[in-house]
Amino acid sequence: MSSAKKQLAVVAVSGGMDSCVTASIAIKNYELAFAHINYGQRTELRELKAFRDIADFFEVKERLVIDHTHLSKIGGSSLTDKNIEVTKADLRSIQIPTSYVPFRNANILSACVSWAEVLNAKAVFIGAVYEDSSGYPDCRPDFFSAFEKMVELGTKPEIKIKIETPVIHLSKAEIIKKGIELKAPLHLTWSCYQNEDIACGVCDSCALRLRGFQLAGVEDPIRYSVSPKYI
Repeated sequence: MSSAKKQLAVVAVSGGMDSCVTASIAIKNYELAFAHINYGQRTELRELKAFRDIADFFEVKERLVIDHTHLSKIGGSSLTDKNIEVTKADLRSIQIPTSYVPFRNANILSACVSWAEVLNAKAVFIGAVYEDSSGYPDCRPDFFSAFEKMVELGTKPEIKIKIETPVIHLSKAEIIKKGIELKAPLHLTWSCYQNEDIACGVCDSCALRLRGFQLAGVEDPIRYSVSPKYI
């Protein structure tokens, strides 16, 4: 007797490590549909390549690439406005970094929920990490709980879509270890905020990633221009 067909979930896949590991977790219980958002970020083309490579790895057929060009027109972030410098990482800082894209996760989730409603998907997964929330207010657990309530109020009565954040309470080192355990294709991911060929090693995202690998005692499989010690 064949097993019951898995329900469908939409996964927001940026091409980064956190969303890749999130997909590795989601695939245990769901059939997957991958969504990717282009929003005029500096590394848009490289992130799109990573998204496609990860989707190929997981053999995901349902894929959607959405252009949120309004985020680059709105600006306010060093990721979308080249007149704003991508500052070097300071992992001790509790200030919101220049790489924060105002309300980005709400925009991403809104698109994913719309698609999930059309597909009759039961969940939307996003690889948000609370470790990042001192700088990114839309990475806090309370934000996602509130958003799930909004989804309940703003979709058709028969629609039930959960917002899943399976790595939100993990450190970067724990995410790396989980990815290795699940055989996630970390070598296909891209995290750098400013380069599309060789990762810079000094932006916020590179620093968090490198520190995670250093704490995990594992070598990062991607190349860096410089690889500072962050521990």
